[in-house]
Amino acid sequence: MYRFLVPFTCALSIAASAIAGPRLVEPRLHIGKEHGGPAHVALTFDACMGKVDMRILDVLLRERIPATIFVTARWLQHNLQAAALLRAHPDQFEIENHGAMHVPAVDHPASIYGITAAGSPQAVAREVEGGGDAIMATGAPQPHWFRGATAKYTASSITEISRLGYRIAGYSLNGDDGSLLGASAAERRIAAARDGDVVIAHINQPTHAAGAGVAKGILALKARGVRFVRLSDSEPVLPAF
Repeated sequence: MYRFLVPFTCALSIAASAIAGPRLVEPRLHIGKEHGGPAHVALTFDACMGKVDMRILDVLLRERIPATIFVTARWLQHNLQAAALLRAHPDQFEIENHGAMHVPAVDHPASIYGITAAGSPQAVAREVEGGGDAIMATGAPQPHWFRGATAKYTASSITEISRLGYRIAGYSLNGDDGSLLGASAAERRIAAARDGDVVIAHINQPTHAAGAGVAKGILALKARGVRFVRLSDSEPVLPAF
């Protein structure tokens, strides 16, 4: 059994906002193991909108590598076949909540990386619940993890998301910088993952160079003997926020 170490005090950041408001936080997430053995890494992928990057998905399927896939309702609407493929491998993939419309789950007016935030507690709840409902409408199990667009939150929006029954999915290693890295850079980032890392990358940009590097980085980790786990393979340890 593995446990999650979630130091919310790390990676605190203030994002540009349309109106000054509470500090935004970007939670970090690690996995820990209780016994010795090979390095363990959790691969997580965001499917924000667009299509599916089969360069990555084919590697995961061929090598039988487990992963956690965060999908939006927008992505599901246009990728039903890909969603069915994920559901056909329930022991390998878990489908988790990336929101309804891919808006940051921030409960005050803000613009983060050029994306307008939800802007109120009620809008955060709609974003979270809409994403979860869309996942279950495909026949997938109820999701239990949530990662909002931009992965930034306020303390109060984290409280609201927790009230809705979700755990916040942070990460410790950004593998592709929003799918904007070149292939070589993405490969190096992911290949350098250490024991306990939770990797974030994107699986919805098949025309971006980063995807090819992500796929190669995953193969490099496997060649190192890394063991891959899904987020649900562990019980999280969440500190007081």
